[in-house]
Amino acid sequence: MAVSEKLITTVSTKGQVILPSAIRKRRDWGAGTRLQVEDTPEGVLLKPAPAFAQTRPEEVFGALPHRGRPKTLEEMDEGVLAEARRRHARD
Repeated sequence: MAVSEKLITTVSTKGQVILPSAIRKRRDWGAGTRLQVEDTPEGVLLKPAPAFAQTRPEEVFGALPHRGRPKTLEEMDEGVLAEARRRHARD
């Protein structure tokens, strides 16, 4: 489907709109996909809804208390890799 091709759909009595199959396939929007709806001056914008609510660091800082010196990025990478190896070894 060409990007400039115009597609037409209809709003049902329940306010539902069916997105054309070509658009759903191109966007990989299957049944159950949650979409964020935004009213813009150009029209209505649909985009995938975020999986989690947006948070700021100060809202979650200290959620997992840690004692001792902070870990370096290298130490964190090593820890993640070690856990992945441990879990893979169980299978």
